[in-house]
Amino acid sequence: MYKYVFFDLDGTLTDPGIGITNSVMHALKKYNIEVDDRSQLYPFIGPPLIDSFKKYFDFSDQQAREAVDYYREYFSVTGLFENAVYDGVAQMLGDLQARGKRLIVATSKPDVFSVKILEHFDLLKYFEFVAGATIDEKRTHKDEVIEYALRQCGIEDTSEVIMVGDREYDVLGAAKFGIDTIGVLYGYGDFEELKEAGARYIVETPMELLEYIQ
Repeated sequence: MYKYVFFDLDGTLTDPGIGITNSVMHALKKYNIEVDDRSQLYPFIGPPLIDSFKKYFDFSDQQAREAVDYYREYFSVTGLFENAVYDGVAQMLGDLQARGKRLIVATSKPDVFSVKILEHFDLLKYFEFVAGATIDEKRTHKDEVIEYALRQCGIEDTSEVIMVGDREYDVLGAAKFGIDTIGVLYGYGDFEELKEAGARYIVETPMELLEYIQ
């Protein structure tokens, strides 16, 4: 039924919780803001960083851009590898590839970091293209990333595409192009968030994805 499978990265292929929250903490310290419970920063996993600094800490546009630079001081050297592949992901990707599915990453993380992470964890070999945000923040939101992936891969019939992700941003971004979605519960979203956003399917494990991608 589906020829192309788009995958979110953070919270879908890998668990970036430690690296992202450490990087946010590093940035916030520049403003004398201390966060004792890193789980308070989990909402930073998924959406564009500028949006999150403004939403959760009431930063101005200028402060948010500056905070992203501080974030990347830590993330680009250490944080991107404070990460782990979810159990079953590699096997699931291999099975989909063996079925002839064309796999593409569509993430709001800058593509330069995304490729490094996928290479580090030996996942890049499964994907024919990695669509990410631009480092200059000109392409950041999930719908912009998906549009870029569709264009670069020459995909015109979006009924052949399904998007896999753990947050509402994945579902809503895909919906703008009439793309079906599978929400995963092992990441950072929950059932209600994914259901309310309109995910067509919701699964609990990576291997369960294989039931819906025929």
